[in-house]
Amino acid sequence: MSSTTQEDLRPAAPERKSEEELTIDRLIPEEEKDLLDEYNKLKASANRLFATADYDEAIRGYDKALASCPNYLDYEIAVLRSNIAACHLKLADWKAAIESATQALDSLDHMDPPSKSGEEAKVEEIDDNTAEKIEALLKGGRTHDEIRKLRAKALLRRAKARIELGGWAALQGADEDYRQLSQMNHLSSLDQQTVRKALSTLPPRLEEAKQKEMGEMMGKLKNLGNGILKPFGLSTDNFNFVKDENTGGYSMQFNQNKK
Repeated sequence: MSSTTQEDLRPAAPERKSEEELTIDRLIPEEEKDLLDEYNKLKASANRLFATADYDEAIRGYDKALASCPNYLDYEIAVLRSNIAACHLKLADWKAAIESATQALDSLDHMDPPSKSGEEAKVEEIDDNTAEKIEALLKGGRTHDEIRKLRAKALLRRAKARIELGGWAALQGADEDYRQLSQMNHLSSLDQQTVRKALSTLPPRLEEAKQKEMGEMMGKLKNLGNGILKPFGLSTDNFNFVKDENTGGYSMQFNQNKK
């Protein structure tokens, strides 16, 4: 009878996939060309509808172009998503515009993730991941400049939709978008002016939205607390929070006589 060792009981290591298995399945060139021809035809038709202010039909046209576009062509997909965001802006559908612009940015991130230290930061060392991204760009026939320009366009559209939507979270998101745009040195003079104006006018709006939403939240919490305390003949007015100026913390004081 053979003995069983600890090594025998260990689960077998998963087989490593080959580079071919990890590579995105691409269509043969002829099939890809046929789909791209259809994509360009549908996109051009949707562009004409946009130019005539038929935004609902333009969205349908862009959706059809998306259906014909191979799912690994991230740049082409990003273009359509950004165009759809522009349509939603014209229709004042702010949430849909934010969603479409975000989808455009996600597609661009697959090709060329934005630098955490600023878009124009120099790369001192090319690692394997960076090399793969550069190779993917070359295969797709796209340049970093094209991607940066499309990224700026999608960010501007998302930021505008977030400002129009309003609310603390949306305005905070718009502020982040404009700060990212402020790091881009290839914006047009008009876009640069838009970014500077937004960054100067957003802080007071952000603070106002923050205070408003915090006040509404505290009001809801107070109503909830009063419902819990009412059977005991108490209310939240019986409790005061006093700030300690030395530590910045708060202490709670109970006032039984408060009605």
